[in-house]
Amino acid sequence: MKVTLKDGSVKEYAQPMAVIDIAKDISEGLARMACVAEINGEEADLRTVVDSDCQLNILTAKDAEGLAALRHTASHVMAQAIKRLWPDTKLAIGPSIADGFYYDVDPVNPITADDLEKIEAEMKKIIKEALPLERFELPRAEAIALMKEKDEPYKVELIEDLPEDSVISFYKQGEFTDLCAGPHLMTTKEIGKAFKLMNIAGAYWRGSEKNKMLTRIYATAFQKKEDLEAYVTMMEEAKKRDHRKLGRELGLFMMHEAGPGFPFFLPKGMILKNTLLDYWREIHKKAGYVEISSPIIMNRKLWENSGHWDHYKDNMYTTVIDDEDYAVKPMNCPGGILVYASEPRSYRDLPIRMGEIGLVHRHEKSGQLHGLMRVRCFNQDDAHIFMMPEQIRDEIKGVAQLIDSVYKLFGFEYHVELSTRPEDSMGSDEDWEMATSALQGALDDLGLNYVVNEGDGAFYGPKIDFHLVDCIGRTWQCGTIQLDFQMPQRFNLEYIGADGEKHRPIMIHRVAFGSVERFIGILIEHFAGAFPTWLAPVQVKVLPISEKYEEYAKSVKAQLDEAGIRAEIDLRSEKIGYKIREAQTQKIPYMLVVGQKEEADGTVSVRSRFKGDEGSRELSGFISDVKEEIAGRVNRPVEVEKKEVK
Repeated sequence: MKVTLKDGSVKEYAQPMAVIDIAKDISEGLARMACVAEINGEEADLRTVVDSDCQLNILTAKDAEGLAALRHTASHVMAQAIKRLWPDTKLAIGPSIADGFYYDVDPVNPITADDLEKIEAEMKKIIKEALPLERFELPRAEAIALMKEKDEPYKVELIEDLPEDSVISFYKQGEFTDLCAGPHLMTTKEIGKAFKLMNIAGAYWRGSEKNKMLTRIYATAFQKKEDLEAYVTMMEEAKKRDHRKLGRELGLFMMHEAGPGFPFFLPKGMILKNTLLDYWREIHKKAGYVEISSPIIMNRKLWENSGHWDHYKDNMYTTVIDDEDYAVKPMNCPGGILVYASEPRSYRDLPIRMGEIGLVHRHEKSGQLHGLMRVRCFNQDDAHIFMMPEQIRDEIKGVAQLIDSVYKLFGFEYHVELSTRPEDSMGSDEDWEMATSALQGALDDLGLNYVVNEGDGAFYGPKIDFHLVDCIGRTWQCGTIQLDFQMPQRFNLEYIGADGEKHRPIMIHRVAFGSVERFIGILIEHFAGAFPTWLAPVQVKVLPISEKYEEYAKSVKAQLDEAGIRAEIDLRSEKIGYKIREAQTQKIPYMLVVGQKEEADGTVSVRSRFKGDEGSRELSGFISDVKEEIAGRVNRPVEVEKKEVK
């Protein structure tokens, strides 16, 4: 048989061979590092026997699939350790995820954070035992009987949901057997020592609030200890930067039980939000956009026509007005479409670029809510572009360049994904092929590197997603460009072409910030609350040394106010050291200390977040420099040591 490897080379064998033996034949080093294989594009265990010609790719923990297999095996070891420590615990699911793995369990007595060290210790024993992972299959009825015998009701439920003719796979390691499709490492020993249990949370069985709350234990694993250490450092830094904590401490926003998932912006938070929106309006005006506003509630007929009622109804809030069904808008696009359709359009009008800071509402489950990152209502910086087919590439490139300028301003790096047609979609194959090709062409024209994310497009069209990377290495999906041939057809949109005939426009949906609230949460954590001066809710704090210099301090603040600089004054009868420390805690960019000398000289003593004590300065010169810094939107993020996390 001929085995074609990733580099195109071909190995020939006279008899069937296990993948691990092929790996050894290629290189003993590869065999030691190997985690799983891809055989003709399908993932498989290293123990899988190859008995015919195939394409073979042997994956290590440097590959996403290999690392996922390592983590998935570690989740089985964690479950085995829990069962050894507390045999009556029932097991639910334990997948690998983007940054580690977890297992949902149902213990008789609560498992707490204090137990994590004990579980880790038991896991180390199991890893040292080097237990082989053995895969076996059973018919559905026998699989159910096995899990009932082991008193694992959650596993029984999962199997019972599978078709009658399903063949069910299991993995066994020592005394422990788990329902699983795999693939896995060869033995528990190959997990190594670079793993750590991170925290405990609650999770509803199958994600439904109607089901029992289980205990979810989060953990992570890497092949190398230094990668684990870098990840733990990143998570510790992320904890310090938690936007929920900083948002409360800096007086930016709050949440309340009166409306879980519905954020309240406080005065300083509104300054931050409006400053971002002022910037948004400025760059969009320069880019030829007009701004509109559409209603927050529209009738069911509209949402049926747009396709949202069929594809998104479970995430929509609905109500009845005058015996007619209405929905609170989860997206802004139908409103933009109605504005386009409100008057006749000519080819001379196109492209029309409509921007909207639209308030949308989406029904998120309570267990998924997370500060500003996952809310039930948010402002989306939507824009919808209506154009002719020959304008598609240039418009996509214009949007991509605008998004690029936004992210660069804040110091974000990013990578790009092209998401293609999902199973739950509408429209013809021809339209989808044309739309996908247009997006690919624009990306190629711009010279942007991208990866293809198969099947993750919107239900009405393919999309380009921008995943930005913050200053500690975390990735966030924010900007998107979605090309839509469907809604213009569903709403019968038209323009009069140069030939005098009616034509169908094509539509782009796009955001730069995405959810404004979520983007603010990302910025809080990116800057650790220490915003650049142009974004800071309070840019300057005036600190009189004592009450004798209050009048001079007030005159300084008045001049700052006159110059359009956001300033506060601290008139409390506290020592100046205390006032300075508190202003530092509030992460205010500049402090102006004034006393006898400053009053006599007409100066201010400047302390900055960037350089510390800058000494005495003329107020007019300070104001001029700060105004220039604000106008230039100078970005000075908090510096942290960056470690690569593989």
